[in-house]
Amino acid sequence: MLRLRSILRQICQFFEGIYRSFAVFMAGAAVITIATFLSAGFGSGSRNMLTVFAETPALEELTSEVAVKKEGIVTQVKVQVKISEARMQAQQLAGNLLEKEVIQKQELAEESKAHIEQINQQIAIEEETKRQAEEAAQIAAEEARRAEEERASRAMSVSTEDYQVLLKIVQAEAGICDDKGKILVANVILNRVRNGKFPGTVKGVVYAPSQFSPVSNGSINSVKVTSDTVACVDRALAGEDYSNGALYFMYRRGSRSRAVNWFDSHLTYLFKHENHEFFK
Repeated sequence: MLRLRSILRQICQFFEGIYRSFAVFMAGAAVITIATFLSAGFGSGSRNMLTVFAETPALEELTSEVAVKKEGIVTQVKVQVKISEARMQAQQLAGNLLEKEVIQKQELAEESKAHIEQINQQIAIEEETKRQAEEAAQIAAEEARRAEEERASRAMSVSTEDYQVLLKIVQAEAGICDDKGKILVANVILNRVRNGKFPGTVKGVVYAPSQFSPVSNGSINSVKVTSDTVACVDRALAGEDYSNGALYFMYRRGSRSRAVNWFDSHLTYLFKHENHEFFK
């Protein structure tokens, strides 16, 4: 029995020795392989190889260190990639901001240009309006000057007797008319005085045979001259004239048919004001 136990112990020791030898062999092979891999970072000489054999820990620790180094490299690569991405994003953001700023400046410049053009147009319109107003004022002043010169040239001085006759005939013929109507009657009388075909005085014109109905029926002697008539006669004597050279006037409804026919057939019609028609 003891012999059998001794034999079994020897067999176990034999296999245990073989297992240890195999484990040592496999560990040595693994160490040699790892050392060869790491030797690329430390140089290719035998000295490095010896250093690896001398300083390399157990297989598990060495494998863990290699994994950590590899993980560190991967992490560094990932960090570098993220930094590159962040740099690209920053550059893109800066580019976008610069582009936006340029666009805003362009829009502001265009708005300023449009505003300046609008101001220039407004100034041009105002200058044109001012120019037209000045031109119109000059034309009006010139027309007023010419009218004043013409009025002055038509101004007429008459004797006291002619003045009184003119007041009476205007009152008798146009007493119910407006100021223009009164001035027109006075204009016709004065036009005849200036015309060589008629007498050269107011009295001679007014009292010529068959010329004015107030003289024919005597109403000229009974009229009462108003202050308005006096003012209108004075304006006519000062040269105010609307007659266009008229030498005749007629109240059609108050005239005899024979006189109306003569006016229509022998004279040139000019215009009508209120109830009076004027001829030349």
